[in-house]
Amino acid sequence: MVQVEPGRILLITFLSTLLITSSIAQKEEEEEVDPDSPESTTPKEVTYDSRSLLVNGKRKLFFSGSIHYPRSPPDAWPDLIRKAKMGGLNMVETYVFWNVHEPVQGKYNFEGEYDLVKFIKLIQQHKMFAMLRVGPFVQGEWNHGGLPYWLREVPNIIFRCDNEPFKMHMKKFVTLVIEKMKQAKLFAPQGGPIIVSQIENEYNTIQLAFRERGDSYVQWAAKMALSLDTKVPWIMCKQKDAPDPIINTCNGRHCGDTFTGPNGPNKPFLWTENWTAQFRVFGDPPSQRSAEDLAFSIIRFCSKNGTLVNYYMYHGGTNFGRTSSSFTTTRYYDEAPLDEFGLIREPKWGHLKDAHRAVNLCKRALFSGSPFVQKLGPDQEARVWEQPGTSLCSAFLTNNNTKKPQALRFRGQDYQLPPRSISILPDCKTEITTHHNSRNIVRSVAANKNFNWEMYREVVPDDPGNKLNEPRELYELTKDKSDYAWYITKLDLGRRDLPMKNEILPVLRVASLGHGLHCYVNGKYIGSAHGSKVEKSFVFQKPVEFQAGSNQIALLGFLVGLPDSGAYMEKRYAGPRSITILGLNTGTLDITLNTWSHQVGLDGEKNQIYTQNGFPKVQWVKGGPSEGVTWYKGYFDAPEGDNPVAVKMTGMGKGMVYINGRNIGRYWMSYLSPLKRPTQSEYHIPRSYLQPTMNLIVIVEDEKGDPKNIEIVLVDRDTICGFITENHLPSVRLFEGKGGKLVALEKDLKPRVELACPSQKQIVAVEFASFGDPFGACGHYVEGNCTSPVAKQVVEKFCLGKPSCNIPLDTPDLHNKNEACPEMKKTFAIQAKCAFKA
Repeated sequence: MVQVEPGRILLITFLSTLLITSSIAQKEEEEEVDPDSPESTTPKEVTYDSRSLLVNGKRKLFFSGSIHYPRSPPDAWPDLIRKAKMGGLNMVETYVFWNVHEPVQGKYNFEGEYDLVKFIKLIQQHKMFAMLRVGPFVQGEWNHGGLPYWLREVPNIIFRCDNEPFKMHMKKFVTLVIEKMKQAKLFAPQGGPIIVSQIENEYNTIQLAFRERGDSYVQWAAKMALSLDTKVPWIMCKQKDAPDPIINTCNGRHCGDTFTGPNGPNKPFLWTENWTAQFRVFGDPPSQRSAEDLAFSIIRFCSKNGTLVNYYMYHGGTNFGRTSSSFTTTRYYDEAPLDEFGLIREPKWGHLKDAHRAVNLCKRALFSGSPFVQKLGPDQEARVWEQPGTSLCSAFLTNNNTKKPQALRFRGQDYQLPPRSISILPDCKTEITTHHNSRNIVRSVAANKNFNWEMYREVVPDDPGNKLNEPRELYELTKDKSDYAWYITKLDLGRRDLPMKNEILPVLRVASLGHGLHCYVNGKYIGSAHGSKVEKSFVFQKPVEFQAGSNQIALLGFLVGLPDSGAYMEKRYAGPRSITILGLNTGTLDITLNTWSHQVGLDGEKNQIYTQNGFPKVQWVKGGPSEGVTWYKGYFDAPEGDNPVAVKMTGMGKGMVYINGRNIGRYWMSYLSPLKRPTQSEYHIPRSYLQPTMNLIVIVEDEKGDPKNIEIVLVDRDTICGFITENHLPSVRLFEGKGGKLVALEKDLKPRVELACPSQKQIVAVEFASFGDPFGACGHYVEGNCTSPVAKQVVEKFCLGKPSCNIPLDTPDLHNKNEACPEMKKTFAIQAKCAFKA
């Protein structure tokens, strides 16, 4: 019997997973010679039935992770895929991004960071399967949902419905992608790694808006996909009416409880998006989802017929340049198991790795047994997979009560389950334990020596031409070539039009459909206003010192990405819609229908002054504070070491950053979250963008800023932590399936804290150690009411100077006569620092 005391439940809810294996437990897959492995170039038949996908007739459990090739530089792809495989995944999923592959109609780009074939081949080289979500509408918080802008200008087009122009272009691109995959022999029946493809994306969310034309579009999309003869299954996520043989799949956080199931009796339970946190938009606070909740959700799904889980995202990466959708941050799904920089995030990465291992140890029972459910309490149940007449049996005990632990009795044994937890039972009892790390941002010594900022103030255009009687719509005006467009008009005012009292000023009011604008009057910067992800429309309103005579009013409208979701996307609008002046002696003056000149983009963009060849085209002066559109440039040397690099934009407002001519994305420091902090402060600079010295950094600041406090920083996860209680049972990593039995890899299975440094570094300092009742999270541990006075010395003895170490909780020094609170079951919390040996 396993004893679990209430004291083990600390500030977070631990997932308790117990493993009991029968005498014919599934042998670990990696120890078998698998002729159906994904790295094999032998053609593989992929089919499915109501239980699972089958590769050459064999059932498999798939743990997949989303890694999008354009959101990381190509030199990072191998390491990301390798870490995904280390984390227990056997599949990688990616969208296909139409707008990067066909930015201009009929002109295609599948090279460099858009080399989809290379990315899929790398997946196979790492002995993993692939899921290709072709779309070609993908949403994904990607600019325009992946649809190219030129598609908006096709006559009579309506996106994503039974509309002939849209269907023609969609079919042409999807066919192009599939043929490219076939030519490279990347589908499994050709010997490649792709075993499943997706057409469309979450269409049920907008289908009703198109009525019968939505229903017929689903049928058409399915038929079109099947006609391409890939010989692998096709899926439609969140599509309850997916036409046979298309498989409908689930997206969400808890598909084990929310998914109503496949819409046909012969389709398997597949989960295409298990959200590892939540994408963030400017103005958001941090997004969180615990490792325990993620692990609970996948075990729950697998216990209820699920056989494929894809984490969205496993690595989010970076929305470089202008690739993010409306208001979405440059950093994408940073809270994933692999963070924005590709560093392993603990405990999420390790906890999920343990969960994958645990479920795989039950695979034989899941695929050979028959399921039934036994109620054990109001919120408690056992889901049992058993083969009658044999000893093959696995059970999943679930406590769905979110607040209270529960004592359960199952087949003559007692179990204590913490709140919201699952215990997996096949014959021995082994509990998943967790590991932790914390990200550090460190100022680079080498990179911050050479900054001598120079600046160039963008001049407000006088009369750029392109005149109309009203302001043009902003999407149509910019055509996704720039975030910016000028709207300029001139207004003559007499002295009698202006207020007589000096303390009274007229007010300029601009009602806009989004996303934001900056206002200049007679060349002077007046101020800014913007909408939000939820409400893109806004009103700009500021007092203005107009002069008697001619006045120039210049509005710089700006966008923060195109929309990525919803029906009738081609009919979304942005930009100023009503412009008035209040407080004149002659009353309110509506100047919306005054003659307006237009200019797309900034002069600095046109002259490419963010490049070595372009910046000499303008006159630069010594840098300092600014208001309005201002360009800054400087140089820095490559940072020391090989840790990831970022630029910290302290002191700036809003704009973009270019490194050696490459746009690394939008920054927006002035848009604060409810916590009164910028949503994102550090912006990723891939090391592949850098040269050893004299790296050109150019910033376009379109609001207010001062670059004096900008820093180049290094990013690491060299702060590592361990957190374990005396109630913990051995890690699932200490067992393997061998010869049909569960075998312990070590003799000593007593609870212990495990610490491991990344990248062959060593433990150089113990920053926190408490054996007693500590609490908190990695980087923020706090001692409780009692702690062993020798805890730190014990950890230093076991760990200093080593790349990894284990500290048994029964170490005599921790239990000597000076032991604190001897009657209490203890918790051991440790925080250590890793570094390369000097």
